[in-house]
Amino acid sequence: MATALPVGVIGVGHLGQHHARVFAELPGTRLAGVADCDEARLADVSGRFGVPAFSRYRDLLDKVAAVSVAVPTAAHHDVVRDCLAAGVHVLVEKPLAAVPEEGRAMVRQAGERGLVLQVGHVERFNPVTDRVRSMIRNPRFIECHRLAPFQERGTDVDVTLDLMIHDVDLVLSFGLGAVTKVEAVGAPVRSARIDFAHARVEFAGGCLVNLTASRVSTGRLRKMRLVQDALYLSVDFHARRGVAFRHTGQASPDAVVEDVIEGGDAEPLKRELATFADAVHTGAAGGVSGDEGLAALEVVDAIGHAIRNATRSPAGLSAVVP
Repeated sequence: MATALPVGVIGVGHLGQHHARVFAELPGTRLAGVADCDEARLADVSGRFGVPAFSRYRDLLDKVAAVSVAVPTAAHHDVVRDCLAAGVHVLVEKPLAAVPEEGRAMVRQAGERGLVLQVGHVERFNPVTDRVRSMIRNPRFIECHRLAPFQERGTDVDVTLDLMIHDVDLVLSFGLGAVTKVEAVGAPVRSARIDFAHARVEFAGGCLVNLTASRVSTGRLRKMRLVQDALYLSVDFHARRGVAFRHTGQASPDAVVEDVIEGGDAEPLKRELATFADAVHTGAAGGVSGDEGLAALEVVDAIGHAIRNATRSPAGLSAVVP
């Protein structure tokens, strides 16, 4: 049997505590320590799992082969840089970084050191995503809604980086070609940053994508609708189910077939971290690479620029992406 992979978690707040739980449960990994600058939170999580606690994350790095980084977005670049410099493989929670320049530096450093760098776009590991991906071929139109009630957590970044980037990453994974045009509007509502955003993104392959994200809504919604030749697909990522209407090509009353899609109960985070651990252990492909995380970040950055341009000049909503 292979030796258990010693792993750690840097940042054990709302998301990081679940990374710690999963690593403590996964066969093949051993939670070797957790790090956080909040002493009370650190004591709680380290005590819960019976592992060493480190108030300075650098002191954890010689105890582990890999880490999850779940600190605020503004700190992603510096923390990941230190981990990679220490020879530690990294899965960093989405977004990869605050700005593309930092993301490019992180990807370059991981490549130079020969280390795994993955990004926590956990919706890729939603069981229903697996079920629908094989149905998607050259879509013409995609519409995504990701809405949530307001909470202070996450307001250190715009809603585009907090929520919309999930759907941006999913859409990019469908192989639609290069982004050719971005139009967007957005506004701060309850925080100092953009809390509501809508974007219209055109792809070289001919697909038009509408994305809406809000963290000032009255309820939660995580849905995608997709149209392509002979297929209409509706997916509820929260419920992990969907429905597909397929045209069989026959001229008959039964030409349209309805398929109900059930994703199952597998935990997306556990699937994501198992894939990361496997990549570190064996070099297996899988997970959302640093390059893919950077691609999503660059599109979201273009959306942010379009929103700012629209705010300054209501007539100028477009941003052409080279």
